[in-house]
Amino acid sequence: MAINRPKGTEDHLPALSPKLTLDVSAQAHGWLVEKARRVLERAGAQRIDTPLFEEADLVKRGVGGSTDIVRKEMFTVYYFGDHGGYILRPEGTAAIVRAYLQNGLKQLPAPLKLWTHGPMFRAERQQRGRLRQFHQVDYEVLGSTDALVDAEAIALMVGVVRELGLTGVRVKLGSIGDPEDRERYNTYLRELFTPQLERLSDDSKDRLTRNPMRILDSKSAGDQELLAELGVRPMLDFLGEEAGAHFRAVQAYLTEWGVEYDIDPSIVRGLDYYRRTAWELHHEGVGAKSALGGGGRYDGLAQELGSKETIPGIGWAFGVERLLLALEAEGMALPEIAGPLLYVAALDEVNVPHAARTAMSARAHARAEFAYRAMKPAAAFRDAERRGAHWVALLGTDEVTQGTLSLKNIRTGEQRSLAAADLATFLQEHA
Repeated sequence: MAINRPKGTEDHLPALSPKLTLDVSAQAHGWLVEKARRVLERAGAQRIDTPLFEEADLVKRGVGGSTDIVRKEMFTVYYFGDHGGYILRPEGTAAIVRAYLQNGLKQLPAPLKLWTHGPMFRAERQQRGRLRQFHQVDYEVLGSTDALVDAEAIALMVGVVRELGLTGVRVKLGSIGDPEDRERYNTYLRELFTPQLERLSDDSKDRLTRNPMRILDSKSAGDQELLAELGVRPMLDFLGEEAGAHFRAVQAYLTEWGVEYDIDPSIVRGLDYYRRTAWELHHEGVGAKSALGGGGRYDGLAQELGSKETIPGIGWAFGVERLLLALEAEGMALPEIAGPLLYVAALDEVNVPHAARTAMSARAHARAEFAYRAMKPAAAFRDAERRGAHWVALLGTDEVTQGTLSLKNIRTGEQRSLAAADLATFLQEHA
């Protein structure tokens, strides 16, 4: 029996592969990440990379023990000895904050803007746009509580999707207030849901004690029907004076910059270290679960991970595969395939090594490939066209003896003879 890739994963395929789509194209993935890099680094963000696996306790404390991610979706890595175990990272924020603390990054100018990208892992039920190994672009800012930092983070997320050419997106904006605001809200939710305990799903019964706000984003249809029936008041009704002023300031900046958003009271972040601003980026083209990504402020996370002081932070992440599905839904095609500028083919076997030397010397100036066996001109042109080449250089005994190359432009049909000594200049002019 043939061995297939694990369920919930995808191969990222090379250009010209059969049945190639945006979300499985290695070229499209690289193109998207490069676009994001340009936007984020122009704003002062610096690249950071962390391990694919972390201490299990970091993920439990950094993501939250009451979340579905920790309770149901984590991949445990095998370990040796008495170690407590490692977890394949399900998201990037906790690891970046851990790296910030461990490596003394507080010494760098604040606020410190960081970005990364790479694979994340969650053992969730596979569906379109949701994989067990998926890829994210992640942006984090550490060292400031200013509403201006929050607004800039949201604007940068929108800026990335605009740079990609994506139009049908909308920011859903909310606030979860300060810890004392959430405590008042949790008290309200417990009083509201306790008489309805038997109607709650098993997960939500557990959440009622641990973290009532998590009931609001329950995936249970029965829970959602109960929420609608009870007319649950939103978290925004419980914002204190300072959190309310912060939320209004974020909105004012976004409005001034022309960043469109909708106030969405249903957005929640139930863990204690989350603060104030929370948002999601949505696109209907990716299906019923329309979120491309989201973000929020997490001023209490550093202390949760062992810091003796509060390190304010805010960040966001979006799923690369989901963003590519949204682009596909808007009719975007694969990025243009950049084939070799030069393809060199020998007309007889004795000159194949000479063709190889010519191509390898040309690589100092441009992408160049060569045929590994002798070819007739028609076959060489067909092979070059399949590879997306621009120019074909044919080498026969006459060309080698005379020190020339017979060139043909595959796209225009132009033909010319060129002195081999002038090849470098020719490539530089046509690169």
